[in-house]
Amino acid sequence: MKILHVSAECYPVAKAGGLGDVVGALPRFQAELGHDSGVVMPMYRTPFLYANDWLVVHKASTNLGHWWFEYTVIKEKTDKQGFSLYLLDINGLLDREKVYGYEDDTERFMAFQVAMVHWLNTWEQLPDVVHVHDHHTALIPFMMQHSYAYQRLAGVPSVLTIHNAQYQGSFGWDKTIYLPHWDSWKRGLLEWEGQINPLASGIKCAWKVTTVSQTYLQELRYMSNGLEAIFEYEQGKCIGILNGIDFKVWNPESDQYLKNHFTPETLEAGKKANKLLICNQFNLDPDKPLFIFIGRLVGEKGADLLPNVIRDAFRFIGRSMNFLILGSGEKQVEDELSHLKVISQGDYNTYIGYNETLSHIMYAGADFLLMPSRVEPCGLNQLYALRYGTIPVVRKTGGLKDTVIDIGNSGGYGINFEQVSVGDITHAIYRALELYRDIGTFRSLKKKIMQLDFSWNKSATDYIDLYQSFQ
Repeated sequence: MKILHVSAECYPVAKAGGLGDVVGALPRFQAELGHDSGVVMPMYRTPFLYANDWLVVHKASTNLGHWWFEYTVIKEKTDKQGFSLYLLDINGLLDREKVYGYEDDTERFMAFQVAMVHWLNTWEQLPDVVHVHDHHTALIPFMMQHSYAYQRLAGVPSVLTIHNAQYQGSFGWDKTIYLPHWDSWKRGLLEWEGQINPLASGIKCAWKVTTVSQTYLQELRYMSNGLEAIFEYEQGKCIGILNGIDFKVWNPESDQYLKNHFTPETLEAGKKANKLLICNQFNLDPDKPLFIFIGRLVGEKGADLLPNVIRDAFRFIGRSMNFLILGSGEKQVEDELSHLKVISQGDYNTYIGYNETLSHIMYAGADFLLMPSRVEPCGLNQLYALRYGTIPVVRKTGGLKDTVIDIGNSGGYGINFEQVSVGDITHAIYRALELYRDIGTFRSLKKKIMQLDFSWNKSATDYIDLYQSFQ
């Protein structure tokens, strides 16, 4: 099959979150299954752009309302990512250093989608499926079906994957002219609550809609930032397919970021060496269990509760554990976590920012990973932790519920809690410490989780099966 993914992110070209990891891995695994898989994304000014060689494959012009613009599509020459990688450039609009965060993001991603469909319409051999990701590309199914200039594309199947329904990209009807001339009778396919809502439109117009875990799909029917009725109505064409991780990148035996590699057979020595490295760097006690948090310091991830959780853990459980936080986000959360350093007795530290090398070492050296998420469509951090023999301590939601079975259940290997509250999280930490003290069980669980298969192999096949259902 010929598969075209359209996304705002793709690792290692440009990444702001889990979306980039998924789009950087799924097409490669589909290509390894024998399919012609490719990705098209905006051309940002990232280091990847300047470090690789490119071939111009298309140049043209089109319009965004009254503004006519030229665009260029370039292709990475060697297919080094394992799939065809295309970048679409619009001078002055897409060629910026950051992926998101500009006042004209609506215009940027509308122009990207309009140019994408304009280019696709010139293809001699159309793809068997166009797979779009999140709201930044979710208007493409509507344009393919209902823009008069692109009726040739109306029969091409489309799939929308929702990585996070909290972000929908809504904008006012005054910007309707951004869309290529379309059938006004189809206005209802764009509208939701008085605005043009790209994510809602994608759900209505895509042939199939996927979410990144089965539980998240069910949660969206009662918790999707205003789109609950759509998910209820369209549930017949929605399916949950769990994300995977790339075992070539996330492999403690060969991880390029680690000096101390290990396997399930050598995990005790390997994790001890990595833990010692971290503890020496952050003035922590290597003889205590190490709890880590890696991610955005925002309410969605439950990070706002971490300062009180750490204080209560020290107050009610005792100073019998270490905490190390890596991330950035809301300034108030960053400041509170930084101020906590003054109470440290060699048992707490934080790194505000992001550091890819440090994150890998933390997964490799930690004993437990905290994920107190309010919303977690799939979650990749818990899958990385499992791969590195680090026990996840997670809230029972979304993909966390689908991937982490509590040790209190048969075959369990992680620790779950129900509520996003300081009390529930602190109790989960207490349970983790009890597990840590049971040396035999703790060691066997670490070895077990390293061998669980959460790779992309099954998920990539599930997507192919979905595509083939259109034929």
